[in-house]
Amino acid sequence: MGGLTVLAALMQRLPDQRFIYLGDTARLPYGSKTSASVVRYADQAAQCLVERGVKALVVACNTAAAVALPSLRNRYPQLPIFGVVEPGAAAAVAAADESGVLVLATETTVLGGAYQKCLLRQRPALRVFARSCPLWVTLAEQGGGSQLDELSLTVIKTALRGFIETSQTIVLGCTHFPVFRSHLLHLLGSDRVIVDSAQTTATVVAAAVGQAALHEQSTRSVDPMQMTQFLATDGVDRFRRVGEYFLGQVLPAVEWVDL
Repeated sequence: MGGLTVLAALMQRLPDQRFIYLGDTARLPYGSKTSASVVRYADQAAQCLVERGVKALVVACNTAAAVALPSLRNRYPQLPIFGVVEPGAAAAVAAADESGVLVLATETTVLGGAYQKCLLRQRPALRVFARSCPLWVTLAEQGGGSQLDELSLTVIKTALRGFIETSQTIVLGCTHFPVFRSHLLHLLGSDRVIVDSAQTTATVVAAAVGQAALHEQSTRSVDPMQMTQFLATDGVDRFRRVGEYFLGQVLPAVEWVDL
């Protein structure tokens, strides 16, 4: 579901492109699964998209990108494959001051250390903190990003306990979390630098697509939603309803696929 925030950013950056979005709703959340399961699921999802003729693949899930990206790149060496971890880490390193970086992500992403390793590779002396926020995924899918009510405030503040006064730079290391951006700025102060992996990934993909001469300019203005195909592995009606929280608009027809 959270990958729809990445899709929204990509559609803004590449309005003339056709997109196929696959939401593995039958097996979410990935953030609490074992690494072996995530690799297997990601491979099956990628195969489905490759069979539909995609010219580039974006792994729009921090957990899947952190765990499965090497396997996918090894299996599809000719296909440009983008994750969301490297762009987010690069943006955080560029923005961070001496207070360091706080990574907010799912349990698997935090325990796997993908962001921590990527940040420290680029800046070895950087102070890096990480906190898993498993309840944020559920809260986001219940529309918790829409308004800062008492429940949302409690869940978010509990996850931030001990980090309210620490890092100036915060990485939203789960694609569900951009819906909480305004809440975080309200709670932590508007001077905090919040790195949104959806936006940073879209920037990297747009640049690479242009450089690789894959960008096809349209001769007429077309609604990006009309050029986007949505696939889900379960709960198509719920996918359309909940997806609106992340994409910011009503989803059109969604095709069910069995992986």
